[in-house]
Amino acid sequence: MHIQNAWYVAAMSSEVTDKPLGRTICNHNLVMYRGKGDAIACIEDFCPHRGAAMSLGYVEEGELVCGYHGLRMGPDGQTISMPKQRTDRFPCTRSFPVMEKYGFIWVWPGDKAQADESKLPKFHWAENEGWAYGGGLFHIKCDYRLMIDNLMDLTHETYVHSTSIGQKEIDEAPVKTRMEGDQVITERFMPEVKAPPFWQMAMEFQGLDPNATVDRWQICRFNAPSHIMIDVGVALAGNGGIDAPLEKRASSVVVDFITPETDSTMHYFWGMARNFQPEDTALTDKIREGQGGIFTEDLEVLEAQQKNLDRYPDRDLLKLDIDAGGVQARRMIERAIKLEQEAGNA
Repeated sequence: MHIQNAWYVAAMSSEVTDKPLGRTICNHNLVMYRGKGDAIACIEDFCPHRGAAMSLGYVEEGELVCGYHGLRMGPDGQTISMPKQRTDRFPCTRSFPVMEKYGFIWVWPGDKAQADESKLPKFHWAENEGWAYGGGLFHIKCDYRLMIDNLMDLTHETYVHSTSIGQKEIDEAPVKTRMEGDQVITERFMPEVKAPPFWQMAMEFQGLDPNATVDRWQICRFNAPSHIMIDVGVALAGNGGIDAPLEKRASSVVVDFITPETDSTMHYFWGMARNFQPEDTALTDKIREGQGGIFTEDLEVLEAQQKNLDRYPDRDLLKLDIDAGGVQARRMIERAIKLEQEAGNA
């Protein structure tokens, strides 16, 4: 169910401080910690002595120490020492390629020999001083592909998020899905509408009349293994929509890193990057609070959906035109998994 040879967001940088962090990624139990020189390390969360969780230990002088019997381990998974024991024949614990970038910890759960830093996706907003980012993390009890379906079809906003970002024009506007290279793109444009509450707030912060008629857009971009960037915004009507000058619009990128935990649970790293008033930390906090409330509504829907799918596994689900983005994303995942399996059996 999971692509293995790819970079996944495993944690926010702020989560890994002076203590080890245990987390399951694509059914692999991992522990991440900061070793010598503050470098991020990632190994299997398993002590070779008695199988204790290394994540329950601590870090001392850049070495990971098991909290059960004091075994000390390096970032390569090799045991360095253990009180009153010779460790030269201790089995090596698996280590995983890991890197820190854009404020996140990225892990490659597959074949170490294929790990390539150049395959890490690039995000124009992440290292640009003209942009601000704020976000959070949810643990959701559902198949990660349900979240991909959710984000590639924003029709649900009219109903699930009726008090924040939803409006009836989302239902009425045509939606188009296309492939562009290795990316699935679903887009919707809503000319001459009234902005919903969330965007009225953003317009006010941008110095725009929140009651003005606007052109609104949603462009969802999926890339394997499982992240989606969504260009969203509103512009004063008649000023070019998504191409309107910055002073005539309020826009941002909804950031969605969807990381499988197990076959039926996931880590959802969500946030919003914006290029208006990036220095305003109060605005960043306000947007984070509002966005967190919106995604909490999705969480409830998705977990109930997963329970229904588990309860009725033999029922066929409809595939409509609005589902095309999610369907194409799933096909891309399936093709990548098949290629990995075929290479492994060769």
